[in-house]
Amino acid sequence: MHLPTHEAPPDTPAQRKADRGRLLRALNASLAFVLVLAAVYTAQGQFDVGAWAVQPWSPEGLLGVLTAPLLHGSIEHLATNAISLLMLGTLAGGVYPRATVRALPLIWLGSGLGAWLLGSVGSHHLGASGLTHGLMFLVFVLGLLRRDRPSIAAAMIAFMFYGGMLLTILPREPGISWQAHLGGAVAGVIAAFLFRRSDPLAPRKRYSWEDEEDSMVPAVDELEPPSPREVPVLWNRPDPEPGVVLRFPPRREP
Repeated sequence: MHLPTHEAPPDTPAQRKADRGRLLRALNASLAFVLVLAAVYTAQGQFDVGAWAVQPWSPEGLLGVLTAPLLHGSIEHLATNAISLLMLGTLAGGVYPRATVRALPLIWLGSGLGAWLLGSVGSHHLGASGLTHGLMFLVFVLGLLRRDRPSIAAAMIAFMFYGGMLLTILPREPGISWQAHLGGAVAGVIAAFLFRRSDPLAPRKRYSWEDEEDSMVPAVDELEPPSPREVPVLWNRPDPEPGVVLRFPPRREP
């Protein structure tokens, strides 16, 4: 719950230690996943990579929905996604640990299904860039929905470094799987709406001017106009005095 309080939010050594521990766990998890990607890349020469990639509109290609994010086409491709995963994974996991864990399966499946449904028949899609787009959109939309200080700061950091992902969900360059980017981004937005309350909001300091504004708001009864019978009479018109009719003598003919 986002409870307003008149006291400043606690910033005790224990709280700072818990925050550092949460960020460190997110960094370690992101780094471990990057090491898995590196290990898979070194072993790609031992098996047919195309058989494990997403093949649009092919029943056999559905297997790639689960395995394609682990594969990469070049060391540059791997390095680019590794840096994005380290930064966005640490940012998302450090600020929203529960929401990130619940959103990752949805983003993983969304990126693969986006490539399978929107890709050209006969093409092969692989790489973890769909996951990076999903994490970026997850962090950015959560900042818009929650609007507390950590959420807004995380959204601004994600947009500052990876705001260009808003453009890479559309076809721009040949050989880039914008379909996986779009699928991951849509899944990240959906996950933000579904899991926006998974992580509790920190207490927010309530300032004195907010209390003054509340006291100035009139009650509901004061806004209702009184009935005409309850309106006090401010002025009564005096009764007119009775007039006198003057009789004129009849006119005489000459």
